Amino acid sequence: QVQLVESGGDLAQPGGSLRLSCAASGFTFSTYAMNWVRQAPGKGLEWVSGIYSDGRDTYYADSVKGRFTISRDNAKNTVYLQMNNLKPEDTALYYCAKDSRAHMTTSYDYWGQGTQVTVSS
Repeated sequence: QVQLVESGGDLAQPGGSLRLSCAASGFTFSTYAMNWVRQAPGKGLEWVSGIYSDGRDTYYADSVKGRFTISRDNAKNTVYLQMNNLKPEDTALYYCAKDSRAHMTTSYDYWGQGTQVTVSS
């Protein structure tokens, strides 16, 4: 069955960096777009970033543009989110979400369990 397992969440200081990973299994990873979505305490889901199946196109929410970088390694069935210059407002549970197509849509058919990122001094 499809599994998405996130890792890399931690406590970081403002201005610091973290790298999240999402290991995928149970489907042909290289043929689907992937996304990162986060949920801050007491708030709704916020799409953060997405990447096409071939990795050539990437997209970011305005709130993270210039600070976060999404990438993927189709040989390792893994998608990454490099987060730099972290801010307290980046504190959230970060989910990896599988898109339903090779390009990005708003239809995510599988989600991971999430990894917690806390930014605080």
